[in-house]
Amino acid sequence: MYSSVFSADISGMEARIIRIEADVSDGLPVFDMVGYLASAVKEARERVRIAIRNIGIRFPAKRITVNLSPADLRKEGTTFDLSISISLLNAFGYLPDDRIADTLFVGELGLDGAIHSSRGVLAMIKEGRKQGIRRFVVPAVNCYEGGLIEGAEVYGVSSLTETLDFLRGDIHKEPIRLSYERYRDRKNYEVDFSDINGCHELKRAAEIAVSGRHNLLMIGPPGTGKTMLARRLITILPDMGIEESLRVTGMYSISGLLTEEMPIVTKRPFRAPHHTVTAQALTGGGRIPAPGEISLATGGILFLDELPEFDSKTLEVLREPLEERKVTVARVGRSYEYPADCMFVAAMNPCKCGFYPDREKCRCTVSEIHRYLSKISQPLLDRMDLCVETGRELKYYQEAKKENSAQIRARVEKTVKRQKERYQKEGILYNSELNGRMLNKYCKLGEREQEYFDEITHTQEYSNRGVSRLLKVARTIADMEECEEILEKHITEAVCFRSISKNFWG
Repeated sequence: MYSSVFSADISGMEARIIRIEADVSDGLPVFDMVGYLASAVKEARERVRIAIRNIGIRFPAKRITVNLSPADLRKEGTTFDLSISISLLNAFGYLPDDRIADTLFVGELGLDGAIHSSRGVLAMIKEGRKQGIRRFVVPAVNCYEGGLIEGAEVYGVSSLTETLDFLRGDIHKEPIRLSYERYRDRKNYEVDFSDINGCHELKRAAEIAVSGRHNLLMIGPPGTGKTMLARRLITILPDMGIEESLRVTGMYSISGLLTEEMPIVTKRPFRAPHHTVTAQALTGGGRIPAPGEISLATGGILFLDELPEFDSKTLEVLREPLEERKVTVARVGRSYEYPADCMFVAAMNPCKCGFYPDREKCRCTVSEIHRYLSKISQPLLDRMDLCVETGRELKYYQEAKKENSAQIRARVEKTVKRQKERYQKEGILYNSELNGRMLNKYCKLGEREQEYFDEITHTQEYSNRGVSRLLKVARTIADMEECEEILEKHITEAVCFRSISKNFWG
């Protein structure tokens, strides 16, 4: 007998629908699996055989062939176990054809017939719906991932026996349905901007950076609020909509980072890897390619604390992703593309002891300071839109009136809304995403402002990239003041937040 069901796997950020075909016929007893299979897929033969036997079904002494189509695509992972089992049981005559039609099966089998979790279930369900598949049977621990996909009937199962009973109609299951608002209401933060005393210049730079999704570098002595502020930036970012939430959730699903308690990502990501992180872990890749930290920060913040302590080669691999907002991992015969659309925030001391340029406290020699700062290359510095020095206005007393995160976020959301409306035909959301053509269109300067801008950029000797980033920051500052024209004061403030780096790198 012949049987066919749908399954899926993950390749990079994309799901691929795979057809599982099983043929059972007379002949010498053999169980073959074909279709360009990796070793983990080939091993499914034994997992499936033993699982079916352990749920009380005799494995017939027949010539059995299982094909995973299309045959020219390499199949990897353990997501096919359940679909292979169902296809075989249908071919054995234990399941009627109409019970498995228009259904996609995903899950890894244990030898006792238990169904274990799989990565990327959300992406598989989304791709299945695009191709017209209506019903999805997935591991119970992953079933909530697809509860927001419109038109998808998602059922969670925990064992092969339960799957058989469900498909036969012996037990009834309701498809999973989730409310995005239910999980969005759980969003709360343990930190708030009102925790920070003083640091007004730093807070201003933070609000500008968040409003236009600009990269931010904080430099100053230890204990002056750099890390404290960075960890509170997430509390003033605008809320994610359902589409953006699903995009981020899909990334976390592929990485296996979702939990049963929180199957949907409603908070914007905040990733802060340790300085021992490798280049591969930071940007993605590996033997089986997977997203790195910069991709997992998509829609949120990638924060690198103690920036000079990171390996220089590791930092240099960030240059292209920060510019292109994506990471491309090349392998023989295939390339994988991961998003890197995040806000990059970094913090560092100005020297090893941390007190330069205060020569009364700093005990580093000139060569030591130069060696420490030279760990950050000029091309990487060029990608930082704002650079702010901390420590000059730190206050140790409790301020009488401080803004909390909700108040700042309200202003940020207003500025972001202004940008969305302006760029709705351009396919971008933030000023930081403006390209050369868009800069000429949306960042036009008046005659007086143009003269001032040309003079100051020539004096400061900015690179072409630095000039365009300066203009983008000025555009954001103007938007914060609800000003359609970019004025001299907006350019001046943008320059102030760029020129601080000159104090340390000359």
